Amino acid sequence: MRASLPLHRTDFEHLIPHAGEMCLLARVVACDETTVRCEADNHRDGANPLRNGQGLPASAGIEYAAQAMALHAALGSADGGGAIQSGAIAVLSDVRWTADFLDGIDGPLSVEATLLAGTGGGRQYSFAVGPRGGEALISGTVVVAFT
Repeated sequence: MRASLPLHRTDFEHLIPHAGEMCLLARVVACDETTVRCEADNHRDGANPLRNGQGLPASAGIEYAAQAMALHAALGSADGGGAIQSGAIAVLSDVRWTADFLDGIDGPLSVEATLLAGTGGGRQYSFAVGPRGGEALISGTVVVAFT
């Protein structure tokens, strides 16, 4: 990882295949060869594109985590800011949540992804999403297949 931290959305938005309102992450606060920790501020925003009539469902944490994974892959590329690599969630397992919604969190939403394994065709990550400094409200394991 060659980038100087923290990175803000304008520093990394071009590195992931999510633009405009769908770029959910606000900052990268830590990143190394295996783990990326990001923060988001839009979980309480009524205009969040993943929000429904009741709020921001905990399942939206999976998309936040997927964006952190994409960012980790881009920041870990040979030049530290690689081209956007398309991928898709191939397997989602061990998903656990302790809250139904994420929009009740005061302060930043913490999004952490840890690389468990990787090949030329994909990567496996564990993830955790919750309040900064608090317990995860949703966590699990994801296999991302590069397309």
